[in-house]
Amino acid sequence: MKYAIVFPGQGSQSLGMLSDLSDNFPIVKEVFTEASDALGFDLWALTQEDQEALNQTQNTQPAMLAAGYATYRALTSETELSPICMAGHSLGEYTALVASGSLGFTDGIKLVRTRAELMQSAVPAGVGAMAAILGLEDEVVVKVCADYTGEGIVEAVNFNSNGQVVVAGNKEAVDATCEAMKAAGAKRAVILPVSVPSHCSLMDDAATVFANAVEAVRFSMGDVDVLHNVDAAKATDTSDIKAKLVAQLHKPVLWTGTVKVMHNMGVEKLVESGPGKVLAGLTRRIEKSLSANAVLDSANIVTTLEEIK
Repeated sequence: MKYAIVFPGQGSQSLGMLSDLSDNFPIVKEVFTEASDALGFDLWALTQEDQEALNQTQNTQPAMLAAGYATYRALTSETELSPICMAGHSLGEYTALVASGSLGFTDGIKLVRTRAELMQSAVPAGVGAMAAILGLEDEVVVKVCADYTGEGIVEAVNFNSNGQVVVAGNKEAVDATCEAMKAAGAKRAVILPVSVPSHCSLMDDAATVFANAVEAVRFSMGDVDVLHNVDAAKATDTSDIKAKLVAQLHKPVLWTGTVKVMHNMGVEKLVESGPGKVLAGLTRRIEKSLSANAVLDSANIVTTLEEIK
């Protein structure tokens, strides 16, 4: 079976995540110990004991990278994996780069911590917002955002599946646009519980600073192709990887397009490596012929490996 491995992003974290895997796969704790050493605090304890701290962006991003990579390492400890490609949603793109061998794990942990801090400081708390728009075509969501004429900005930023697009921007602009989306026929327009308006032009200044952090990190061309969020395509060289990561901070996530590219490459199944099952849930909405497995615990690892062998 031809398969791809995908990694979830911010929002899939949960208190106690990976506890079952850590009981059965020592590599999970080893990965988190390495991450903790890089950060200077106990990241595993934070994920198991402190919901409020886990949900702070500067902690969530390294925690999700570590969790996704630890799950991947648990998979690889059972068999030699041979995915056609990898991808990750937003923050998950960094996990994909680490798993592919393009980015060192310790470098990745430090880099996403910096990324999170820059994102959090770019927009004061309460100024930005994000909302999920359900039941409208992508083009309609983009047009409603473009038609907004009030204070602040609002942009379509996550194209997650057919009929599910996330918008981001200034809070008042997002609130007003949600009402306009409902008037345009949206089934729902739901404000998301996040403190940072990711992937929109409010992150332009943060992206400029982040470029320096990315430039200081060593990348290589990995063993497995990684499809990037900004264009649903693999990078041509390491400079291209860096440019795509910087662009991703303030440009939309093209997840629908990424999954369609995977399908066109011959992928039959997506394996979601990390907490939650958000990406697995989106898969069949994007391409009905694709199946997806979310590796949530030891039992899921057994089932997944049986199906992809």
